[in-house]
Amino acid sequence: MEFGLWEKYYKEILEDFGFSRENDEESAKLLDEILSTEGCLTLDELREIVGFSNKFIVFGAGPSLKEHILMLKEDYDLKDYVLVAADGATTAMVEERISPDIIATDLDGNLDDILIANLRGANVVIHAHGDNIDKIASLTPFFTSVLGTTQAQPVGNLYNFGGFTDGDRALFLAVALGAEEIILAGMDFGDIVTKYSRPNLENNLAKADEFKKKKLVYAEKFTEWIKDNESVKMTNLCD
Repeated sequence: MEFGLWEKYYKEILEDFGFSRENDEESAKLLDEILSTEGCLTLDELREIVGFSNKFIVFGAGPSLKEHILMLKEDYDLKDYVLVAADGATTAMVEERISPDIIATDLDGNLDDILIANLRGANVVIHAHGDNIDKIASLTPFFTSVLGTTQAQPVGNLYNFGGFTDGDRALFLAVALGAEEIILAGMDFGDIVTKYSRPNLENNLAKADEFKKKKLVYAEKFTEWIKDNESVKMTNLCD
């Protein structure tokens, strides 16, 4: 999605959630400064790394995630696919001894598991927004093979492919990387959250609060936009 089109949705999100564009831009500027010092991937470099396949599996952190992972391990040759974990979904993959090729994260998943996956070769796409400035500052330098993204106007080393939540941003990223086929695993778009998306949950599952429900509405909306507007075959294992 080109930024000119994305910006229309972005302004709607800012108004709907009461987010600050200035804070988003401050976080993006900070991430760009860190990546300028520490080094980072370009989109072309990431395309080359995952160029072994135009078939992708994007793992969300919904309640169906573990079931879908077990089914995919049994019925698919995962080596034929680029595996993209949306933030906390990384934990479920690590538990099943699967290494994602890419992790799309705003750094609120289980950081130990994201670091483990990064050490095992996962490329990390770190997203800057107004609510994670402190994490951008303290955690970004610990990762290698990083590509930076923002939901505001892209600056410096950062990209904006479109998308709002980790899950739908991972889908837009897959499209930008040349995906012709995308399988969605653990992408329920329902009203249940899991320990994978909320590591501090007391139980494995919980009802989503109104904020999370509204985010999932946008995630589903942008997923449908990709289906309708991009030349990619998309299959959701929840259907």
